[in-house]
Amino acid sequence: MEPQRSPLLEVKGNIESKRPLVKAPSRLPLPGSRLKRGPDQMEDALEPKKKRTRGLGTATKFVMSHPRAPALTTVPQTQGQISAPKVPKKTGPRCSTAVATVLKNQKSGPAVPAQKPGTAAAPPKLGGKKPSKRPAWDLKGQLCDLNAELKCCREKTQTLDQENQQLRSQLREAQQQATALGIERRTLEGELARVQAQAEQSQQELGNLSTHVLELEERLGTQEGLVQELQKEQLGFQEERRRLATLLEEQERTLQASEAALSGSQAEVASLRREAAAQAALLAERGERLHGLEMERRRLHNQLQELKGNIRVFCRVRPVLPGEPTPPPGFLLFPSGPGGPSDPPTHLSLFRSDERRGTLSGAPAPPTRHDFSFDRIFPPGSGQDEVFEEIAMLVQSALDGYPVCIFAYGQTGSGKTFTMEGGPGADPQEEGLIPRALRHLFSVAQELSGQGWTYSFVASYVEIYNETVRDLLATGTRKAQGGECEIRRAGPGSEELTVTNARYVPVSCEKEVEALLYLARQNRAVARTAQNERSSRSHSVFQLQISGEHAGRGLQCGAPLNLVDLAGSERLDPGLALGPGERERLRETQAINSSLSTLGLVIMALSNKESHVPYRNSKLTYLLQNSLGGSAKMLMFVNISPLEENISESLNSLRFASKVNQCVIGTAQPNRK
Repeated sequence: MEPQRSPLLEVKGNIESKRPLVKAPSRLPLPGSRLKRGPDQMEDALEPKKKRTRGLGTATKFVMSHPRAPALTTVPQTQGQISAPKVPKKTGPRCSTAVATVLKNQKSGPAVPAQKPGTAAAPPKLGGKKPSKRPAWDLKGQLCDLNAELKCCREKTQTLDQENQQLRSQLREAQQQATALGIERRTLEGELARVQAQAEQSQQELGNLSTHVLELEERLGTQEGLVQELQKEQLGFQEERRRLATLLEEQERTLQASEAALSGSQAEVASLRREAAAQAALLAERGERLHGLEMERRRLHNQLQELKGNIRVFCRVRPVLPGEPTPPPGFLLFPSGPGGPSDPPTHLSLFRSDERRGTLSGAPAPPTRHDFSFDRIFPPGSGQDEVFEEIAMLVQSALDGYPVCIFAYGQTGSGKTFTMEGGPGADPQEEGLIPRALRHLFSVAQELSGQGWTYSFVASYVEIYNETVRDLLATGTRKAQGGECEIRRAGPGSEELTVTNARYVPVSCEKEVEALLYLARQNRAVARTAQNERSSRSHSVFQLQISGEHAGRGLQCGAPLNLVDLAGSERLDPGLALGPGERERLRETQAINSSLSTLGLVIMALSNKESHVPYRNSKLTYLLQNSLGGSAKMLMFVNISPLEENISESLNSLRFASKVNQCVIGTAQPNRK
């Protein structure tokens, strides 16, 4: 059986079969859409069709035998008709409820076969369960029913909208809370990861330090055993030497007896000649042994220097000059060493009082104590000869083929230039390290010449001022021209550095060195500062290239000796007026502090065995790079002032020197060919 059609569809079918009607857009509410049109608009939309239907005559009048279909019922599809749109999955609760209501009403009212024309319609039942029957032509009544049902749907829609808005506001609040909790969770997770990473890094560093301490203890035990073995071997050599000396004395007595009997017998002459040949062989053997002992001495000497440290730091406190205030008692203390007052001091205690601090009772706070430890400390009463005696063995290493670099570091007026060059007068007691070191080298080279060694010395003296290299030994037209000096390699593939347009002077005696020092002192850049009337504003570098050769054995050795007087390390004065002269001092101080910082970074990088050492960040470190790392031996004098007014700069100098003193560089190797 064919499904029965609703009365409204039958009327439309009859009307369309007689005369085509113009289709107007439907204004009935669709599932899932908002009801925006009122009942008046709905009636106006259906009014033209009703009028046209009434004008068709008796052919369009039908009497329906089934009750009126409820509003928004689903019409069975036939060919040419459009099916009802499907409800989307994301339709809100209001639309879903409306569609469910329509489907329920449709199921509750099954279609009834239409009655024949002319049959009267049955009266509607008054039970409320089923809608009353209306004639098919009563479109206005059907429209009223639809409007009533539309009103109910709107009321339900408004209620559902309110519920939907409440649920959406609750959803937004929940989403905001979830977002805040997610951000807090990510923050806590990041903090936890950072803390865990720090803990792991600290644990790893602790393990590395423990391993390093064990390695150092093992190395120290090995070195001590080696020293004991060498001492035993040295005792054996001494016994052998005494035995050989005794034998030589016996041979000399035998030779004298043979010479006395020479006139008596030709046979005795021949015997004496044979004995003379034996003595010559013995002397050659002694020469070989003496050479071996000399090489052993160099090895033991270098080993002793390495045990002391390839980087050593000495502290020197200058005395109070005439006209300066006497420091308060107990301002600087030099505690005795483990052996008592006879031991050289290695510790320094500095007391600093701060008037701005105070106790609850109003009394001034006790002074703060700062303790420092270095390889050797020279109190104000230490002389130049005592200072040089401590570094004489290090200067000897330069003659043995090891690069040596000695720095004088400290603030302006702390005695750096006095330590390196000495006083301005001709007093031999005030000679600095440079003339004393060269005198020592000339003396030892003269002694080694008896063993076949020949040494040559070439000196140069330059300064680095505002990252510009200047020649302090320039004279005459060379000085007037002021040629630019650059640091270059000596040749392709060579590691040796030279300064272009700089003067290299061969020296062989003390007088020549004194003349060079006097000339350099006249050419060096100095200026008046707040700390000193005549302050060095540049780094001066005295380089002595040592070359040794043993022609008989084909041995060669060479190494540079660098004696560096660094510029004043005082910090910038924030209250400095920026006049023309002050701006120049400001640029000088910035360049000085930058190069000193680079020097500290280079030493730290060498100590940490880093792959990249920033030598090129400063002209000073670039010029001295062959004397800083690898086989080099370094010694730094930190010079401080005994005055209480310079305590801030003294503490900065001592702290920088303490960092350098903690660095360790690997085993040195001689530059031999």
